[in-house]
Amino acid sequence: MTTWVFSEETDGAPSAASLEAATAARAWGEVAAFYVGTGNPAAFAALGDHGVTKVYHLDPGDALPSAAAAAAMADLAASDAPSVIMFSMGSTDRDVAGRLSARMGATVLSNAVALEVDGGSVVAYNEILGGSTKVATKAESGPVIVVTRPKAFPAEPAGGAEPAVVAIAMPETGHAGSAQVLSRHVEASEGPDLEEADVIISGGRGLGNADGFAMMDELAKLLGGAVGATRAVVDSGWVPYSYQIGQTGKTVKPSVYVACGISGAMQHLVGMKDATTIIAINKDPEAPIFDVSDLGIVGDVNKVVPALVEALKARS
Repeated sequence: MTTWVFSEETDGAPSAASLEAATAARAWGEVAAFYVGTGNPAAFAALGDHGVTKVYHLDPGDALPSAAAAAAMADLAASDAPSVIMFSMGSTDRDVAGRLSARMGATVLSNAVALEVDGGSVVAYNEILGGSTKVATKAESGPVIVVTRPKAFPAEPAGGAEPAVVAIAMPETGHAGSAQVLSRHVEASEGPDLEEADVIISGGRGLGNADGFAMMDELAKLLGGAVGATRAVVDSGWVPYSYQIGQTGKTVKPSVYVACGISGAMQHLVGMKDATTIIAINKDPEAPIFDVSDLGIVGDVNKVVPALVEALKARS
């Protein structure tokens, strides 16, 4: 059985989600990657190290890649016949997955947090009701397109050899592929990346106002962590969307997650409930966040966090 993994280049490297998918897919057969980006030997070697034996490389230049990637993948699939094609939740991933499904008439199993492949059948598991219930969906004919949630699988190097790289020419897609990228803007940030951080300090409406994030930043710096936020806080304009954790934001899986003034709405829990240790600070003892936390502090976050900051400074 052959599985394809879609990988969009990020800062000259394969996307983290594609390395997670490759790690999972090598357990049930051969793994190939469809890599979109400029490409370089180090990026291809990283894919090989995670179990990929062949890389189909498409360099879209300054064109938006989705239309071309879907067309090229559909043409390749007609001859190479992969059983499973895996995508993540990135914007380009989902765009290509939808276009590919339409071109191939293929089933899409979305939002998967686990995957089982047995013979010609594929079973994807996804969570509903804020992660409280897991649903299994089985597809018995392929190819099957699976869209997985970030952090669903660990990315584990296997020491594989460098993969064979096959250059794919840009297909003709007409008007659908005519859009061009004219400029790129990278949001400035400090500290570790939110999705990769080992410690996350996350703030909610309990902080009272946007000024409360100053102490979030201070605590995060002392712990070498990143700062996150709930959707309500982002919608209020207190912090940028890039901070948002939850169903419509980022999925994180740190060793320590400190929820400050966060009630624990299902939408938020979906994005952080798999953290190794969850510490909640909330003045409401009945807040749902305490149902998933390993350690709870009932108190005013605007008093508790400054006390934690002072205690950490005293120890340094």
